Amino acid sequence: MIARNVHTETGVSLVGGGLPAPSDIVFSVTLAPFLIAADGGANFCIEAGLKPDAVIGDLDSISDAAHAALPPDTVIEYADQTLTDFEKCLRLIKAPFVIATGFTTGRLDHTLANFAVLARQIGPPTLLISDHDVAFAAPTKLALDLPIGTRLSLFPMKPMQGRSTGLKWPIDGLTIAPLGRLGTSNETNGPVRLNFDESGIIVLIPREHLDAILAEITG
Repeated sequence: MIARNVHTETGVSLVGGGLPAPSDIVFSVTLAPFLIAADGGANFCIEAGLKPDAVIGDLDSISDAAHAALPPDTVIEYADQTLTDFEKCLRLIKAPFVIATGFTTGRLDHTLANFAVLARQIGPPTLLISDHDVAFAAPTKLALDLPIGTRLSLFPMKPMQGRSTGLKWPIDGLTIAPLGRLGTSNETNGPVRLNFDESGIIVLIPREHLDAILAEITG
């Protein structure tokens, strides 16, 4: 089936082909029950005992066995080679939020490309989960109430300025940039309030705080 939007009223678990752990797929579905695979991510869904509600991509990585196991109307071909499968999925998903796994392991070039897509804030609010962290693109105004001493990293995808309260090392008056001063390994010392002049910041926080982050960015 040619590219079309996928609509759901629930959160979406999006599974990529970058070696997602079966336990991460199952965990994600408990929070976001509509399961979508990005191309070869379908192989990992089926290995985890789950059939995706939709598969989106150029279909060069999905196995013949996985393809045959799925109803034809759930497999959506999006053949544009200028876009990553992650971006293709986010362009087509119409949902309250997305939890994505299998996009931060495997090939490093894919991981970097996926972070670039995340920073552009395409589609619904999206959280990328890895073994240790959850990453998301910050809106220009962000409030987070996290335990004191929580690690909080700000990774700019372009030169950025902003203001903060609740961080051990405030960002006021600084320009943070991918080829300059970064904002990694900061930590909280109170309720965090961040204001940025524009979008383009990735926030990374320990995965144990996923619920709090999800409530904030989808609220």
